[in-house]
Amino acid sequence: MADGAGTLTGPVEIVGTGLLGTSIGLACRQEGLDVLLTDASPEHVRTASGLGAGRPRVDADQPQLVVVAVPPDHLGSEIARALARTDAVVTDVGSVKTGPLASVAGEPGLERYVGGHPMAGSERSGPLAASAALFDGRPWAVTPHAGSTPEAIALVDALARLCGAVPVRLTPAEHDKAVARTSHVPHLLAALVAGRLVEAPSQHLALSGQGIRDVTRVAAGDPVLYGQIVAANAEAVLVLLDEVRGQLDLVIGAVSSRDRDALETLLVQGVAGTRAIPGKHGGPVRPTRSVFVSVPDHPGELARLFADAGASEVNIEDIHIDHDPGRPVGLVELVVDETLAEHLLASLESRGWVTHR
Repeated sequence: MADGAGTLTGPVEIVGTGLLGTSIGLACRQEGLDVLLTDASPEHVRTASGLGAGRPRVDADQPQLVVVAVPPDHLGSEIARALARTDAVVTDVGSVKTGPLASVAGEPGLERYVGGHPMAGSERSGPLAASAALFDGRPWAVTPHAGSTPEAIALVDALARLCGAVPVRLTPAEHDKAVARTSHVPHLLAALVAGRLVEAPSQHLALSGQGIRDVTRVAAGDPVLYGQIVAANAEAVLVLLDEVRGQLDLVIGAVSSRDRDALETLLVQGVAGTRAIPGKHGGPVRPTRSVFVSVPDHPGELARLFADAGASEVNIEDIHIDHDPGRPVGLVELVVDETLAEHLLASLESRGWVTHR
C-alpha cells in the first residue's frame, strides 16, 4: 500500500503492453516511477521496454499498484490473478466495468480493486502507437465498487492525475450506460455507414469529402477488440440501439413522405446533440466559426500556416484537414472563437494565404 493515502510512489506494474498499457508506463516513467511490464507477448514487453515504458517484471518485484490493460475477454481473470499474487491495489483500463467486477465478486482482496477507464485511444494499436501524452486533459472514469477502500480509490485517482487525465467518479453501472451512449453505439453506427462504401462504384467514392471521413473515422478500429467491447456491454448497448431503431423508422417515414417538417425536427435534434457535448476543459460549448485556408501540398507549409496563425494571437480551438486526391492543395479548417474569425482571416490574407469564407 502507499506510504500515504493516495500517494503513488511505485512500483507500478502494467499487465498488458498495448497502446494504453505502454502509454501509462511512459507517463509513469516520465514522473520517475519504477514501472514493471508484464505481457503474454515477450515481443511487446521488449518493444515497450525499448520505448522507455518500464522494465520486465521479475518475481521479486512488489508493486504498489497493478494496472490491468488486457483485452476485454481476459480482464476478469487477470484482475483476479493480480489480487491473488500481490498485496497491491489493482485497477484496470477496460471499456466495460460491470462484467469484470461480477467475474471477480467474492475474490479475496476485492477491497483492493477499483475499476478505471481512461477515455483516450487511437485507431492504431500496440506499444508503438503509445504516447506519454495520450491522456492529457482526457476524462478517466474511476469506478469503485461498494467494498473498495478509500485508500485504493485515492491511489487510482492519483494514477489518473499523474497521467495528465481528469478523474471522473462513476458507479460501474453508470459507466457502462455512459460509454454505450458516447462510444459503443456511435462506433457501431460509424461501422454501418462505412460498410456502405465497401462495394461502392469508384465514381461514387470520388465524391468523398471530409464529412464522410469524420463520420466513419472510428470505424477503422480493431474489429476483434471492439467486438469484445460491445458484446461485454450488450445490455446497455441494446437499450440505445432500440431507441436508434425507432428514430430510424421515423427517418424512413419522413423521407418516404417527403415530410420536410419531420426531417427538420430530426435534424434540429441532431444539432442540439452536438451542442450538448462539453466544450474545452469540460466547460460549456462556446460559439465558434471555421476559417478555411488553402495550403500547398509540400513540406513546411502547415508549419508556416500555424506560425502565421499564432502571430495573429488567435487561439485555434480545433483543426481539420481535407485533402482530396484530385487537388494539388489541402483545405485546412481552423476552428476559432466566433468573434475572432474575421481578425484571423484578415491576418492570414495579409500574409499571402488564400482563404475561403
